[in-house]
Amino acid sequence: MSALSWLNGEAFTAFGQHILWSDMIGNTIGLIALALGWRRSILTWPAQFLSGVILVGAYASAQLSGGVGKQLLVIGVALWGWRQWQRGRQRAQDGSIAVRFATWRERGVLLGGTALGTLAVGSLFVAVPELSWNPWPDAYIFVGTLAAMVAQARGLVEFWFAWLLVDIVGVPLAFSSGLAFSGFVYVIYLVLVLWGLRDWWLRTRAAAMPLEGAAA
Repeated sequence: MSALSWLNGEAFTAFGQHILWSDMIGNTIGLIALALGWRRSILTWPAQFLSGVILVGAYASAQLSGGVGKQLLVIGVALWGWRQWQRGRQRAQDGSIAVRFATWRERGVLLGGTALGTLAVGSLFVAVPELSWNPWPDAYIFVGTLAAMVAQARGLVEFWFAWLLVDIVGVPLAFSSGLAFSGFVYVIYLVLVLWGLRDWWLRTRAAAMPLEGAAA
């Protein structure tokens, strides 16, 4: 049996849902990656890369071409994010990854890019039905994941808000697609996202206090 066949094999059954090894392992690593991102560890990027590689198999087995495309995108952005955070570490005063709120211009670019990207990808999925059996939710998650990772790579607190919006659609889609472990992990993502959002938010306030004191 090849490694790919094993990964796409059934690990166990729970509540009538068949859990695949690739779904379970890939999403577990994805959880670790999100926790590392909350801790601002640069290791979040190789973890995201590995998670993406494994989840390609899970989504392919579920015939979710949009999910496969999303994971291929995750792999590419993880490499870029690694480089961005290496630069960020050099800029931070305490040697850690610098985080901040986006400017209004950056927020506009993220929102506009996400909306236009979802429209473009969704239209592609509709025009080529073989790519996705659920085109618009698939497109939304595909583009939303890209927006979240780009914001994370730039150290923007809005990265957490982007993940929240992805989770809202990702949970029901994963369960309806037979990827129960993905759906379960998305629920845990929600908890980690709220925790991470609070931590990054507080760090931006802590970083602003010395500047306010100097101005006074």
